[in-house]
Amino acid sequence: MPHPYTDLPDTAFWSRSVGADGFDMTRVPAVTEGFAIYPTDRVVSAGSCFAQHLARSLPGRGFNYLVTETGPADRQFGVYPARFGNVYTVRQLLQLFERAYGLFEPHDPVWRWGDALVDPFRPTVEPRGFAHQDDVLADRVSHLAAVRRMFEQCDVFVFTLGMTEAWVSSIDGAVFPLAPGVHGVPEAEASCRFHNFSVPEMVDDFRRFARQLRLLNPAVRIVLSVSPVPIAATYAPRHVLVSNGYTKAALRVVAEMAIQDDGQATYFPSSECVAGHHTAGRFFEADMRHITAEGVSRVVDYFTLLYLAQGQRDDATRQPSAAVQTTRSERDEWYDLWCDEDLLASP
Repeated sequence: MPHPYTDLPDTAFWSRSVGADGFDMTRVPAVTEGFAIYPTDRVVSAGSCFAQHLARSLPGRGFNYLVTETGPADRQFGVYPARFGNVYTVRQLLQLFERAYGLFEPHDPVWRWGDALVDPFRPTVEPRGFAHQDDVLADRVSHLAAVRRMFEQCDVFVFTLGMTEAWVSSIDGAVFPLAPGVHGVPEAEASCRFHNFSVPEMVDDFRRFARQLRLLNPAVRIVLSVSPVPIAATYAPRHVLVSNGYTKAALRVVAEMAIQDDGQATYFPSSECVAGHHTAGRFFEADMRHITAEGVSRVVDYFTLLYLAQGQRDDATRQPSAAVQTTRSERDEWYDLWCDEDLLASP
């Protein structure tokens, strides 16, 4: 007797598309109808540490990766379009946008790091920190101008969701990428509290971000993904494995809900294709956390196969950006320093 599953394609069945003949992520279809990225489209990205792999690999695959803030590689220029460091939570992304456009002015202008000062919203971008508060503020003005250019000029925004746990100011709700004391301390350390974001909070934050972004850039398209990299540490009173399970599940639900009501957004299933027993750990280093070079290469191959279109848009009027790119070798030299979250597990 025929039933509702009888005529479905092989990709609808685990035994036919995942468990058979070895797993090949490039054979996993994704919903890409009407979502092509052309060589003239200006692509930008943000997110957790894994997002850096896309940022440094896409230019070599034919994508036009836009960089709006340039400078020496050892100061995290070129890691992302602007020097905002890792953006781990959706609230952090929302606040980056709001700070750039004067919609949110945090209470804490600086944190102290030994004899130096750091920007609490990107504490590791300056290797030696800043000598004076005026230096932090001046650099921030230039940086946020670059963030505005990024949001206004991009055609495609790729965001990798990475964390649900965060440290939040008890004074004004500002969200920081690192806990107080890891790489800088606020004037009153007690002013920060731990918070684990819920799915409704994150969905609301993302919708607010997308709504505000499209007031400035109505045609921008968004690609969401979930980082396959497990969290480095948890402050919740449970095993890190359990916290990681909540984190990835919650972020996947957020991404699904975000794209369901957004015709200009899509989901890129990098996490599903890298993490999971069906890959037998093939794409992970010995620590079972960091992704191997093969894993990164295959993810970028997969992204390119899904989204990169040949030729140019019929209405293409933009030319590839001439912004200075940081070379891959320069980035590789500094890469370990840029994954802020790894500092949580340091002695």
